[in-house]
Amino acid sequence: MLKLYFHATPNSMKVAVLLEELQEPFDVVGVDIFKGEQHAADFRKINPNAKVPAIVDDGVAVFDSHAILLYLAEKHGKFLPTGRPARAATLSWLEFVATGLSPFSGQAVHFLHYAPEDIPYAKNRYVKEVERHYRILDERFAASHFLAGDEYTIADMALFGWAASAGYILGAKGLDDYPNVKRFMETMNARPAVSRALQLKERHTFKSELDEQARRAMFPQNAS
Repeated sequence: MLKLYFHATPNSMKVAVLLEELQEPFDVVGVDIFKGEQHAADFRKINPNAKVPAIVDDGVAVFDSHAILLYLAEKHGKFLPTGRPARAATLSWLEFVATGLSPFSGQAVHFLHYAPEDIPYAKNRYVKEVERHYRILDERFAASHFLAGDEYTIADMALFGWAASAGYILGAKGLDDYPNVKRFMETMNARPAVSRALQLKERHTFKSELDEQARRAMFPQNAS
């Protein structure tokens, strides 16, 4: 049975949504990144980069959330269009999330919540980039029900992972400034598979205190 190595992170949630949409059985292996379990030798055999998510599917290890989305979509022949225009749109928006929204969101979270010192320039830089990406997404959803058009794809699942945590970056207003993205998220949250993925998140308890152990586990390069 497929194993999902999981922590309740935006990137892990992307994969959890796809697995629930596929309705294929899978086991969840919790990896507590605040305790440093991602650095264990056994896990690093699966992902040398020591990050979640990762999967092992019939002996095949795949790491990086977007690599996993592509692998599973191709394997099952679902959520990745075969027609060239829709496939091109899916891959374009998937990479927009992978190379833009995801890393900028991650850095915004770091400097807003995890950095040991207040660096206004860094906070402004990354939050403004997150906002810019959501403006582009809002324009897209003004003209398209899903990112690739009318068809629901892995690009939408990739976006869901970070958009579900937008309030952690944008504050109490969340996605209010981006009504079309907000509408998209309402559509996503109404999907039974998304509800099941969120329940998966609730069923696993991980350490939440950002103490010295967690800082060393999350950012070991900073301790050298």
